Amino acid sequence: MQQLEQSLKTALGAAVQSVFGTDVPAAQLALQPTRKEFAGQFTLVTFPFTKTLGKGPEQIGQALGEWLVANVPLVSGYNVVKGFLNLEIADAEWVKLFTELRQRPAGTPVPTEGPRNVVVEYSSPNTNKPLHLGHLRNNFLGYSVAEILKATGATVTKANLVNDRGIHICKSMLAYQQYGQGETPGSAGIKGDHLAGKYYVLFEKHYREQVRQLEAEGVAADVAKRQAPLMLEAQDMLRQWEAGDEAVVSLWQQMNGWVYEGFDATYANIGVDFDQFYYESGTYLLGKERVEEGLSTGVFFKKDDGSVWVDLKAEGLDEKLLLRADGTSVYITQDLGTAELKYQDFGYDLSVYVIADEQNYHMQVLRAVLQKLGKPYADAIYHLSYGMVDLPSGKMKSREGTVVDADELVREVEAAAKAATLEKGKTEGLNEQELADLYHMLGLGALKYYLLKVDPKKRMLFNPEESVKLEGDTGPFVQYSHARIAAILRKAAEMGLSTDFDGAALAELPASARELVQELGRYAAVVQEAARSFSPAVVAQYAYEVARAYNRFYTEVKIFTEPHEAYRAFYVALSAQTGQTIKASLGLLGIQVPERM
Repeated sequence: MQQLEQSLKTALGAAVQSVFGTDVPAAQLALQPTRKEFAGQFTLVTFPFTKTLGKGPEQIGQALGEWLVANVPLVSGYNVVKGFLNLEIADAEWVKLFTELRQRPAGTPVPTEGPRNVVVEYSSPNTNKPLHLGHLRNNFLGYSVAEILKATGATVTKANLVNDRGIHICKSMLAYQQYGQGETPGSAGIKGDHLAGKYYVLFEKHYREQVRQLEAEGVAADVAKRQAPLMLEAQDMLRQWEAGDEAVVSLWQQMNGWVYEGFDATYANIGVDFDQFYYESGTYLLGKERVEEGLSTGVFFKKDDGSVWVDLKAEGLDEKLLLRADGTSVYITQDLGTAELKYQDFGYDLSVYVIADEQNYHMQVLRAVLQKLGKPYADAIYHLSYGMVDLPSGKMKSREGTVVDADELVREVEAAAKAATLEKGKTEGLNEQELADLYHMLGLGALKYYLLKVDPKKRMLFNPEESVKLEGDTGPFVQYSHARIAAILRKAAEMGLSTDFDGAALAELPASARELVQELGRYAAVVQEAARSFSPAVVAQYAYEVARAYNRFYTEVKIFTEPHEAYRAFYVALSAQTGQTIKASLGLLGIQVPERM
């Protein structure tokens, strides 16, 4: 497709020179897709050339269109709408393009300039609660961005930094210690991550009660929050953990072990994976070393209470705490250690952090601190900041238990997919296990597509009812299009139909076939744009457009009753290429496609 556009730009340049005797740089001859309501495939906006060429926009369009049709075989027609020259490409060119596309199956890496050694860090769960809806957007986004970058030929490492230590972890541990009575995932009949989350919520419940009691006794609100007995005990537990207290570390290992088993089950169920795991318990000491390094070189400073800070006001930020007065680390401490450890392991030229936009300031500070330390990887850090996911009822809060649990949500979308599929009556020929796999594939496809079709930077509202619809701009609609194509190809194989066609025998293409070839030709450019913008939404929109184009083609063209052998073979080949393209596109989103529905 890019070669076709370049050929058209070259022809336009020749037209301008021949008609107006003026040279216009190819970069100024920007082409855009023709709007659906007009004939043509490419449009040149002529308004910018009125001063240079000394004519009105419509006159310029008419003159260039006439010259192109008379002198350039690839242009078969044109129309001018005000200052827009819409160009129709000859059918022979579309056949030629399609023949070239078949030589390069969809899914083949698309060479692209840019970083070649990339670490994408995503998920980064806390071991005090299970994964929820917000984590799902993070996981799906990180996995998809990694797959898109791999599709450009980059070497990509998928990393997961597990937040397995800190005050929030101690809250769950303390609540379990005080209220757990020896409960285990087995005895409770729930996953380990859900058990830890139960005690995190329980801590907050009792903590808030203590704060209210102190306030009722006349203690100021901010003092009550700091002096509540449970908070003081949690802080003491954190100090004990960092000091290596045997009992505290043993409890920490036990509860984290339960949580990891739960996480592993969820990751497997939602279809995401990782090449490398890091744990804050294994990186915070390296981070402390970097803090000591900054102190020794005068980059950081110590306050009277012994806490360590960095002054970033010159960078447009503020002073930032790096180490508490009692010597315990904060988030930024372990982040310094993790950034260095990742660089030691992989020597990346780009390190992508998939983190919600609530941490924009934190990520600016991390990069600025690394720059002050003179680290060679500081400028390689890229924060893929994404918008939070809200519910119709408002913002989710883990400590209050008002989250949409990831495991439960997957079960719900599977049930919705099952109901919709049964309603359509599309289950004949599938056994129970195949049906269960199909419902899971469709439900997960609906969920992933819903969360990924929105630009990552935008905050989004999750509407459960909309997410599971199996019609319109949804994952299942695109998946169903693939299943339809698979059925067509099976029938073609049963009939012994060939996909080898004689391009010279295709005198004229149906408009829907022409449009479909044009969409298929955009695949490489779509992957490149998605990689450049770190946006799976670009791929999701493309997959939907391909599916829509194929359904229009399927409605207009009668594949199996087509009397001409060359056209019949072309239609089957076009169907096969479309199926490949849908499968490859959805694969970049982490969505599987069914062969039958």
